Amino acid sequence: MSIDISQYRVGVIISLEDCGNCRNGGKTLRACKVRIGGTDDDNYDEATDIVTVVTSAPNVRILSRVVVAPAGSSILAADGEFLEVKKVTVGGVSSEGMLCDSKMLGWIGGAKGIAVNLADSFGVGTLPPSSKPRPNDSSMADGGGGEKDAEPAAALPGLFEKKLSKEEKKSLAAERKAKKMAAKDALAKEDEEC
Repeated sequence: MSIDISQYRVGVIISLEDCGNCRNGGKTLRACKVRIGGTDDDNYDEATDIVTVVTSAPNVRILSRVVVAPAGSSILAADGEFLEVKKVTVGGVSSEGMLCDSKMLGWIGGAKGIAVNLADSFGVGTLPPSSKPRPNDSSMADGGGGEKDAEPAAALPGLFEKKLSKEEKKSLAAERKAKKMAAKDALAKEDEEC
């Protein structure tokens, strides 16, 4: 059974507000304004490029890149049947679509009810990738029409650094001490010259 994602769009969450709780399970509902069109954050049409989506997904954040199934598109339900996404009122807010999880996109991996988060290299308004992007997978960097030459995200400082052995720590301490002494000698030399 093939999922038609041709009507889905990559979007970026521009605002987020709590709007109540689910009747079943008591999860918090959030109204997300998602930009799914326009050329950039300053050039878009509020009426056509912004949709409001109410979700209970716990992982949504402002500026997250998500996949939106807008009203009028179809999703694959848990029972394997296709359902049409409709504009409905949820938690007192009009919802114009759904945020997709991995299962809705037909991807392998990912959890039910957890909104897909994409890298910033996936262009807003583009089609989502047909399979789950993997870290450092350059073939997926364009996001079905996004920026092809996007640079990979740099590693965060301190992330996955090797622990130093005692010998390495002693060596670094000696180097720092030598640099400190050299700086002290240079200052003393400058003071003598004055």
